Amino acid sequence: MKRNRKNIMTNSNAYALAKQARLSAVVMVVTMGLWLVMQWLGGQMGWDTRFVFLFDMAAIAAFVWTLNISWRLWRRRNADHRSN
Repeated sequence: MKRNRKNIMTNSNAYALAKQARLSAVVMVVTMGLWLVMQWLGGQMGWDTRFVFLFDMAAIAAFVWTLNISWRLWRRRNADHRSN
């Protein structure tokens, strides 16, 4: 009976980790797409360089966030595999 409960908790934890991984992937893809569009649009509209760098910094911030989330997920999965 206890073993079954542990499997339920593990499945719940795996679902939460998968959900966070999907969120991280979606943020990464959307960030890249928006960054490319804004770079193209800035070139077409003749925007000032400081606005283009603003989009660069926003994209870098989003990528750092996804890197942080991915690293935390990797550590959690390794910890879960070691505890089992």
